[in-house]
Amino acid sequence: MKKSTKKIIGHQAAAVLSRGILSIPQLEMFLPECGQVSSLRDVRKNGFDVVVGWGRKETAKKARALAKQEGVPYLALEDGFLRSVAPGVTGAPPLSVVVDDTGIYYDATSPSNLEQLLEVGGWETDELLDRSRRAINRVVSERLSKYNHAPHLEKPLPGQGRHKVLVIDQTFGDCSISCGMADADSFQKMLAAALEDNPASDIIIKTHPDVLAGKKKGYLTDIDKLSPRIHLLAEEVNPLSLIEKVDRVYTVTSQMGFEALLLGKPVDCFGVPFYSGWGLTRDRQTIDRRTRRRTLEELFAAAYILYPRYLNPYTHKAGTIEDVLDYLTLQSRHHRLLFGLTLLCTGFRWWKRPYIRRMLTAPGNRVVFSNRSKALSKADKVVVWGEGSHLELVQKAEHQGIPVLRMEDGFVRSVGLGSNLVRPLSLVLDSRGIYFDPTRPSDLESLLRETVFTAELTRQASALHQRIVSERFSKYNVGDDVPLSIKVGPGQSVLLVPGQVEDDASIRLGCVDIRTNLGLLAEVRKQNPEAYVIYKPHPDVLAGNRMGSIAEQEAKKHCNLVVTDLSMPACLDISDEVHTLTSLTGFEALLHGKKVVCYGLPFYAGWGLTQDRHSLARRGRTITLEELVAGTLILYPRYIDWQNNEIIPVETALNRLEQDRCSSRGRKNVDSGFIAQWMRKLSGFFDAIR
Repeated sequence: MKKSTKKIIGHQAAAVLSRGILSIPQLEMFLPECGQVSSLRDVRKNGFDVVVGWGRKETAKKARALAKQEGVPYLALEDGFLRSVAPGVTGAPPLSVVVDDTGIYYDATSPSNLEQLLEVGGWETDELLDRSRRAINRVVSERLSKYNHAPHLEKPLPGQGRHKVLVIDQTFGDCSISCGMADADSFQKMLAAALEDNPASDIIIKTHPDVLAGKKKGYLTDIDKLSPRIHLLAEEVNPLSLIEKVDRVYTVTSQMGFEALLLGKPVDCFGVPFYSGWGLTRDRQTIDRRTRRRTLEELFAAAYILYPRYLNPYTHKAGTIEDVLDYLTLQSRHHRLLFGLTLLCTGFRWWKRPYIRRMLTAPGNRVVFSNRSKALSKADKVVVWGEGSHLELVQKAEHQGIPVLRMEDGFVRSVGLGSNLVRPLSLVLDSRGIYFDPTRPSDLESLLRETVFTAELTRQASALHQRIVSERFSKYNVGDDVPLSIKVGPGQSVLLVPGQVEDDASIRLGCVDIRTNLGLLAEVRKQNPEAYVIYKPHPDVLAGNRMGSIAEQEAKKHCNLVVTDLSMPACLDISDEVHTLTSLTGFEALLHGKKVVCYGLPFYAGWGLTQDRHSLARRGRTITLEELVAGTLILYPRYIDWQNNEIIPVETALNRLEQDRCSSRGRKNVDSGFIAQWMRKLSGFFDAIR
């Protein structure tokens, strides 16, 4: 029977022969035109209207034959060009899939939907092309590729020549080679041309690591003996970081050829990939069907925006290329710091270790917990909790030139207290210092001092700021969020003094002359004798877990009211000013539009937004509140989805936090109950014996 010319209208039954396809999460989101997507056995009884298979590969032969036999359309699926962080062979599900009812993009022997988009046109609006340019800039600046698990290539390429030419090998038998009108001889011709065209250049052959390991075969092996100018590179590296270091690229059909175009490199094609034949590459083979000349923005728009279908990684609904770019950027930035390293973690309490291990795990790395100096011999980096723990080990690491990363809870943390063993939703990982230590620079301070805040970033920060205030988020999200009623005299200012944990490192490192809650209260009353002063003890102190308690009668010598059971937003509502040593409450008060007076040197002081008792010369820049929000809540922390072990944006983290907050309402908070107290004692026991 001849191939069907029917088109898929929608809500039709699709037969799938491949278990791999059926195992794709949210498969139905990639195939909205199919009302039912099931195995052939499940749909055979009532009939099916389309057959779904994986591209043109050998494994899809039965699917294509079934479609031809039944006279129904065949839908070819393939991974998109921005697929995932880890490769599909590791089990990572795709974030983009191409769906083609004409052919498939890598098969140049017949048309495909992508080829028809480029040849026919009619979709080239200014809005789409502007969107394409923005996406290209993001792909290039973040070095995003099909897979995004490999480290960036930092070292120089081999060879003595000033110019480098990249020749891309591919795995033997790859379907894109035969479908791209090429064969083994094409690779030999490509290498010969690269040598002849570039007589004074080093030739870098990028081969797959599995080829040298003997797991797969390539086309260009043992050829470095042909010329001293030829150098094999078999390391697993980020493709764009490699292409950046070369002057010209030779390929048969690899996607790296298109990525080279994005980076502005000349590209020679010895097969017929999807991006050749449109006037952007030097082609050794041509196809008469491809007659249009296309700009890079048009080619990207067709191949990366119009042709694939994207999944929003956070909502698991149909998404856009921007959703996937956001996701890949977050994940790759996080992994870039950790890839392939042995991380020695020290100063972590035993209950934190399981979730810290999950957060720090990245492709090819090892996470080791030890407080012993001898463990430094195998460490590439040291991760220490906060500041002040295991100083001898940290000092030895710094003396030996081993980078030290300091970790702490983020600023929007959880529903419940860390001292009650509640896992944080956000963490910071600082390569310079730590945000609460003003005695040295930190990554946060550098961000606030050096970042050029774009209009897009400040808009995001403004929306985040408004949401935090309107939905009444704080660090721990504890206490009753009900109005506080007080009686004040005409014109009398209401001052809120947040208590702190007195043995906390932020007090030890960030305070100059006042270091206790009682000392702060006394100074606030001295400076503001007519004000109505509210004192709110720190929730960790109230829970009996940390130092800093003041007897209520002692506190009331310097304040009008002690509040113990209300949320921080409820206290801020009633206040005109916040007076603090280094408490995060000062930052939250700025978000709520309150005047903030700092008696120490918290991270948010010194930027022109607070009234400061002390100054810090390094912070000479005046920034806006939205820029402070952008640096502090968007750029600096890492927000973690513990269910999927993924880094998530702050907006998604707030969604998770709201879910936790809703689930905690209407039931007793067990943080201060018997179980939490027993777990704290058990934690202390294990910490003591390690």
